[in-house]
Amino acid sequence: EQIKVSSNNILLQIKNATWSKFTDTNSMDPFIDENANAIEIIPDDPDSIAVGDVISYKTEYGIVIHRVVEKNIDDEGVYYIVKGDNSSFVDPVKVRYKDIEGVVVAVIY
Repeated sequence: EQIKVSSNNILLQIKNATWSKFTDTNSMDPFIDENANAIEIIPDDPDSIAVGDVISYKTEYGIVIHRVVEKNIDDEGVYYIVKGDNSSFVDPVKVRYKDIEGVVVAVIY
């Protein structure tokens, strides 16, 4: 129902969607590589983000896009541990729901 295909176009009807472009840092190769764009949705709540999802989140250095490899709870609430697919190490922060910009639902080259 969300995808309409005709002879001259394709229409994606995705609620709360945004268009994203990325800096090619190679951290998400081969899933996201040079010249990739994505469709992201704004998650409804912390429970709508799961291990395996690719998220974009705010840092003091800018927006980072990495995959959720762990989801847990501490005294401050739900947090996510993330890492780039092409990285050996997890990111050095607990990502909080308030910092999440979107969840990738499609990559377009």
